[in-house]
Amino acid sequence: MIDVQVLTLMPEMFEALTGHGVSGRAVNRGLLNIGCVNPRDYAEDKHRTVDDKPYGGGPGMVMSVEPLKAALGVAQQRLHSPARVVYLSPQGKRLEQADVKRFAAMDRLVLLCGRYEGIDERFVETYVDEEVSIGDYVLSGGELPAMVLLDAMIRLLPGALGSEDSAAQDSFANASLLDCPHYTRPETVDGMAVPEVLLSGDHAKIAEWRERESLRRTFDRRPELIDERKLSARQLEVLEGLKAGNERG
Repeated sequence: MIDVQVLTLMPEMFEALTGHGVSGRAVNRGLLNIGCVNPRDYAEDKHRTVDDKPYGGGPGMVMSVEPLKAALGVAQQRLHSPARVVYLSPQGKRLEQADVKRFAAMDRLVLLCGRYEGIDERFVETYVDEEVSIGDYVLSGGELPAMVLLDAMIRLLPGALGSEDSAAQDSFANASLLDCPHYTRPETVDGMAVPEVLLSGDHAKIAEWRERESLRRTFDRRPELIDERKLSARQLEVLEGLKAGNERG
């Protein structure tokens, strides 16, 4: 089981993750525990203040060190030992499937969700082990990125999905390629038929088709993924065939 503690000013947001779908079932089955610690509960003034104006001026507010420090202490106590602290930040490393696998292999983790203009850098320098971003855009806080990361992790936990093969066939699971197209009943929709190979019952040919279509989709939509990854000799052969077909086009 993975024990995750989330430092957040909006713990109620995580009910969307823990109460529904695959992630909710995983929590109910005891595959992971998700707890939330609200820094506001550890603010020492009567207004429960967790932020202040930035030094040097400028718009917005900055989350203060002391409430975060106290909340982190509570999170670590719940985990019974120090855990890796991951700050969800637009300035962090872009989250990839390899990172998700790494986090999913841990038995304890602390996720830090910022708000306002960010977090006092002294807290980041002292307590944060790494910063992670889900994309080059800015959200109102780190809660949604934290839920994205948790959902991706949950899919990798044994027993979380209805089929153990589901996660292995997802986009980015196989050499970080996009997934192949999928079809279901009926066989024909608005004149468009399911590819015959998928109706053949020939599992070897179906696997070959899926690999080829996965490469085709990645080549068409995200060619940089192919450039960044080492493909097998078979995949390179298929890719060359796809390129040749485009050139004849």
